Amino acid sequence: MKLLLDTHILLWWLTQDRKLSPAETVIITDPDNLVFVSAATAWEIAVKKMIGKLEAPDDLPAALAANNFLELSITIEHSQKLYRLPLHHHDPFDRMIVAQAMSEDLILMTRDAKIALYDIKII
Repeated sequence: MKLLLDTHILLWWLTQDRKLSPAETVIITDPDNLVFVSAATAWEIAVKKMIGKLEAPDDLPAALAANNFLELSITIEHSQKLYRLPLHHHDPFDRMIVAQAMSEDLILMTRDAKIALYDIKII
């Protein structure tokens, strides 16, 4: 299975937050699954850290590597897909993650109910 982690799921994973369910943990740790983290997530974390709304690892690339997570760059195709999305969600970071999940045929792991309104696979 190819997964894309929403920002809150990634942060819960990195901080071992109990909000992450045992089932989600099993899916993330399954060695047969590829787990991706979007550049949009890194951008969101950086912006929110900068304005004091969030605490997160200072070395996100090292944290991703330590967990065998793969980086997902933002492409022009992703941007074109984002432009065509219905406005179910107004958060630009979440909209990009949805566009990437659609473009790359990834399953998006999220707890965001608005994301479920899109025609994508979610966990």
